[in-house]
Amino acid sequence: MRTPTMNTIIRTITQKTKESPSAKSVFDAERTLSREDLAALADTIAARLPTDCDRVGIVMDHSVEMIAAILAVLKKGAAYVPAEPFLPTERIRFMMRDSGAQVVITNSHHEELLNGFDLLIVDRGLPVATDAGYATTTGNQDQLAYILYTSGTTGRPKGIAVTDANVSHYVRAFQNEFHPTDSDIMLQHSVCSFDIFVEEVFGALLSGAALAIPSVAERNDIGSLMGFIEKNHVTMLTGFPYLLQEMNELPAIPPSLRLLISGGDVIREAYVTNLVDRIPVYNTYGPTETTVCASYYNCSTGKALPDGTYPVGKPILGVDVVVMDEAGNIVPDGRPGELCILGGGVSNGYVGDREKENEAFVTLADGRRMYRSGDLGYVLPDGNIAFLHRKDTQIMILGKRVEVSEVENVLMQSGLVRQAHVSPRTDDRELSYMVAYVVPEREETTTDEIRTYLSDYLTDFMIPEFIVNLDSLPLTPNGKVDVDALPATPRRTAPCPS
Repeated sequence: MRTPTMNTIIRTITQKTKESPSAKSVFDAERTLSREDLAALADTIAARLPTDCDRVGIVMDHSVEMIAAILAVLKKGAAYVPAEPFLPTERIRFMMRDSGAQVVITNSHHEELLNGFDLLIVDRGLPVATDAGYATTTGNQDQLAYILYTSGTTGRPKGIAVTDANVSHYVRAFQNEFHPTDSDIMLQHSVCSFDIFVEEVFGALLSGAALAIPSVAERNDIGSLMGFIEKNHVTMLTGFPYLLQEMNELPAIPPSLRLLISGGDVIREAYVTNLVDRIPVYNTYGPTETTVCASYYNCSTGKALPDGTYPVGKPILGVDVVVMDEAGNIVPDGRPGELCILGGGVSNGYVGDREKENEAFVTLADGRRMYRSGDLGYVLPDGNIAFLHRKDTQIMILGKRVEVSEVENVLMQSGLVRQAHVSPRTDDRELSYMVAYVVPEREETTTDEIRTYLSDYLTDFMIPEFIVNLDSLPLTPNGKVDVDALPATPRRTAPCPS
């Protein structure tokens, strides 16, 4: 729970700037800004924003100017609404309209994406206006910091309203666990539309660490990315499990790295076998609705579960995670239930007409707010939490319940595949079946070998009807499996139950 004396984002950054104005703050391939430079550039942009705006879109290439634009919005007392320029145009436009953004900050070469919106053009190399005359505001804890959009079950993206207090709470928990200092450099690798970006940017800047922004080419090639990290002495990296898996397969990683954080998806022991003995590797868990992370687990000092995944750990500072049944009762340790999150990270909920979805946010009798995550898990004997799966990923096959993540876990433990994704599908009679997309460990591995292995561990109805070999799993910019890009495998005629 926040306290009345808690600093805001801008107040904390202002204090850091006064302490060491010339310290490096953020840099990309074209420009390096000190803390004082970043503050001045943010003021320059803030002075050009309308006086009465409270929601501002950010649709920009990743750069020092993008970071300055975000701080400018916060200095204005407004919330920023981020969207990557490569997202579908109509998705970007929906997010800006749905959030109520009165103006959008963008680069000149992205103007055509935003026809009809009031724009503020900020390009690379924007000079600092020494006469900007913008009086820095310190903000307040209750104002919105950002609105982040995630996929919605109705097909419409959902905008999650996160406050300044939520972000400041998370940074305190981040500092409590990872102890960033002025000598640290954080890699800015994530897309802005995912909350790993929030961890990177505010976890660094509010702690006095610098932020390092690679080019698109460096970000998209693991060898080039490691070269960027080594050249710039990056010390902290937070990303998706598949990024860590790529690093795990390298002969060496840059010696400057002191911390690897995995988040956003399930991390498996097989992904980090060569990393956990060399550097602290953390598994993290937390929905965007509760501000970045709700729990941490140190994989380097812990061990994987029997299914090959790591626990998600224990609640971070200022957070409680309880396991509840459908009636809202806390279940005994070891018994599965829904992961429910309380504490300083619980956001304001969804913006717009989202009454049904906002039912996941509950106000308890003692006044505390709780978020029902829709994720299932249980408490281990040592107090760590094990994540199971989403409540809505169970399907019925031939009248029997199947959890697709269980099938995926068995595949990953086979030694035959290096990556696997199991998709639930329905045929033209609305009956469920599964498709397993696998990247074989060896080129000569056949789907028959995989199917034979599965038959030793799974009952017949749990074995995917289709097994598709791929050279690699397609990933979204967020680093998750791009389900829409997987090959179609329609089943036209449903089999008769035996």
